[in-house]
Amino acid sequence: MLTLYQFEPVWGLPNTSPFCMKLETYLRMAGIEYKSDTSGDLQKAPKGKLPYIEDNGQIIADSNLIIEYLKCTYGDRVDAHLTDSEFAIALAMRRLIEENLYWALVYSRWIDENNWPATRGIYFSELPPIINMLVPIIARRSVTQSLKGHGMGRHTASEIYQIGAMDLKALSDFLADKPFFMGEQPTTLDASAYSLLANVLNETLSSPLRDRAEKLENVVAYCDRMHQKYYA
Repeated sequence: MLTLYQFEPVWGLPNTSPFCMKLETYLRMAGIEYKSDTSGDLQKAPKGKLPYIEDNGQIIADSNLIIEYLKCTYGDRVDAHLTDSEFAIALAMRRLIEENLYWALVYSRWIDENNWPATRGIYFSELPPIINMLVPIIARRSVTQSLKGHGMGRHTASEIYQIGAMDLKALSDFLADKPFFMGEQPTTLDASAYSLLANVLNETLSSPLRDRAEKLENVVAYCDRMHQKYYA
């Protein structure tokens, strides 16, 4: 049986990692049987990140590469109904979510001083005392560098939240009154969108990003709908 290696659920979410949650949502969409390993050992992860999977002796990392592997191995059970142009649009929307909006979420958790204590508590509270003092500082510094490398971290807090709000508005406008982002049937785009949006809307942390998302009624209803369909 396929094994999904990911973080354990916290904050009432299937996963605080949108990429772990995206992959698990995709597996549920596709009806692929799996077991979950939530030990969260990054040292064993082939690229030093989660999620990754082990399937029939193969180890594959990166959520997008894993999904392509699953399509090749088990058949395209999720996106096969899309036309080429529809697939291109869905892929572009996934890039907006995973390569831009995601970094606004990262900023809200790791850099925003209002939320850093809660983030630190979730990820580092079980470490031994001395290590508990050093590792969070090193990890936060690494995240800061990643944000700057991406470009998002070079903006002010208000600019970052403004960029995130524009992405949320674009997603809301594209979703409109459809049950799923590409229409009547869920697609891989929904696995990506739901996982990121549910993390933004989570009530554990507050930020201008969450405030904006809460005002988008169709986005809130969409997340409720996806939760009921795949995680109720």
